[in-house]
Amino acid sequence: MTASGGSGPLSHESHVAQMFGPQAAAYVASAVHARGADLDALGALLAEVRPARLLDLGCGGGHVSFCAAPLAGEVVAYDLSADMLAAVEAEAERRVLGNIRTRQGVAEQLPFADASFDVVASRFSAHHWRDVPAALRDVRRVLKDGGLAVMMDVVAPDWPVADSFLQAVELLRDPSHGRDYSEAEWVAFAEAAGLRPMRLARRRLRLEFSAWVARIRTPELHVAAIRSLFAGAAADVAAHFEVEADGSFTLDTMTLELEAG
Repeated sequence: MTASGGSGPLSHESHVAQMFGPQAAAYVASAVHARGADLDALGALLAEVRPARLLDLGCGGGHVSFCAAPLAGEVVAYDLSADMLAAVEAEAERRVLGNIRTRQGVAEQLPFADASFDVVASRFSAHHWRDVPAALRDVRRVLKDGGLAVMMDVVAPDWPVADSFLQAVELLRDPSHGRDYSEAEWVAFAEAAGLRPMRLARRRLRLEFSAWVARIRTPELHVAAIRSLFAGAAADVAAHFEVEADGSFTLDTMTLELEAG
């Protein structure tokens, strides 16, 4: 989805699409996104469930879709960005994954019938959504009773200083960033939406700094500001994020498995 004509301010959704669309190929090729213990665990879960229909919500470069395609009857790759969807289509064709379909739209208003999916999975997307509680309510709507939602994302520390530090770094790197939520916030959102928490797996994700900022073409002024934040971080904050001399650092992530009750 590209921004509409004119020179006025962009909506949040158009801003997200504008930031990520031109980098679609980079996200398809990104090693951080293309592999990981969370994807391996998702593949193992799907091998047990064998869903007839799976929604990859906020598919980005399509790596959840590519993981799921051999294990599901149909996969719908859904994203805000038309450029991302085109890149996913091209890569699916290259990989001969003929059961992947694409659909464009926002997370909070899913253009699908009630109870039309066995599994909804989302990875590293929700921190860009306008309204995560509303999106989870719609996830519950499109899931069959007993269906599964698997939410994978960066999570914020539960102490305010480190939380604020993380949000500042994320926003400088990508002005379309919304928020990394805490585990407790995620659980509360899910339960309010009618989704029952089943398992929560915690992981750590190391990000190599130069690739992290290059992937979304962060302006040099913002890169310098991020480095300044790292240099001025309190010792316990720097230790939590394992800040390295070159700016590489480590984030907390989670995989939250939810059942539609």
